[in-house]
Amino acid sequence: MDDPLDRVFAALADPTRRRILTMLLEDDMAVTDVADPFEMSLAAISKHLQILASAGLIQQEKRGRVKWCKLDPDAMRAASVWMQGFGQFEPINLDAFERFLEAELDDPEPAPQAAAKTS
Repeated sequence: MDDPLDRVFAALADPTRRRILTMLLEDDMAVTDVADPFEMSLAAISKHLQILASAGLIQQEKRGRVKWCKLDPDAMRAASVWMQGFGQFEPINLDAFERFLEAELDDPEPAPQAAAKTS
């Protein structure tokens, strides 16, 4: 993934990483403190943190023997600007849209060529 926006959205796709970002909204945290609320290994949390750092969403620095993480709020700006471009459209009713998609997928119309052959 060379596009920074792709890296940001890929990082945000994971609920663990979104939760980490929410935690870092309040204050900088040591990696061990970030890991505390999760039921996974420190190595797994470190991988999540590396993905967030690669996307530019957090910065990590060593203070003494402790590695600290801090949110980089500017990194999400490009994603926010991109999403705001869709604000010009009226909000959709997601339940109605889901019902529409289910109906379309369950009962697809015959292709125009197939319909012409049966006539």
